[in-house]
Amino acid sequence: MEEKNDGAMDCTPKEASRTWSQWQLLDSILPTGGFAHSFGLEAAIQARIVSGPEDLRTFLIHVLENTGSLLLPFVYTAATSPDMETWHKLDRTLDATLTNEVSRKASISQGSALMRVAAAVFLEIPILKTMRDASLSTGGVNFHHAPIFGMVCGLLGLDPEASQKGYMFITMRDVISAATRLNLVGPLGAAVLQHQIAVICDDLSRKWMDRPVEDACQTCPLIDTVQGCHGYLFSRLFCS
Repeated sequence: MEEKNDGAMDCTPKEASRTWSQWQLLDSILPTGGFAHSFGLEAAIQARIVSGPEDLRTFLIHVLENTGSLLLPFVYTAATSPDMETWHKLDRTLDATLTNEVSRKASISQGSALMRVAAAVFLEIPILKTMRDASLSTGGVNFHHAPIFGMVCGLLGLDPEASQKGYMFITMRDVISAATRLNLVGPLGAAVLQHQIAVICDDLSRKWMDRPVEDACQTCPLIDTVQGCHGYLFSRLFCS
């Protein structure tokens, strides 16, 4: 048998399957409910804070800044220690941290959906279903999104850096998707915007990466305030 001398090593079927699972976690087709939320964009439009592409760009950067400063510490800690004890502790801490009821409900909605989908799809990681079933039976768990996302990333073999950047990516993707459906930008313009913001998103990821939960904070309180007004809108397309 001829040996390969190019220095490359073929990954095992198990490793290859895990890679596909990691990609699937970030795929928009995974039904976790992210597209039901605008991250306060719909309320910002009605409040005339956002009225065009430039305003959208500024709003998106502020959302990513808040995501990095407040939520990346929870993603990081959960990805580093993807076990039930750490997850429950992070869930309680984040529930006490989110004072905005709209964002709190959105976090629980998306987190519950992600945990349900992950337990049903990633059967190669049976601990996900075990943890979900145990948590549902005992109660006292809110299923906030950021800790669950980090935990699933850790169990799928994603390192903490990739896990945190992945969380920033799906946030950027979901806000831009909401902007498209709200007619702030067309599909091509949305793709261009995502490509342009990616550099800023990477900088913000590095800025807030690998921080403990004790450092979690809000850096753009106006965005949080606007999102809290979403429930008062007379008519709305999104849940938050």
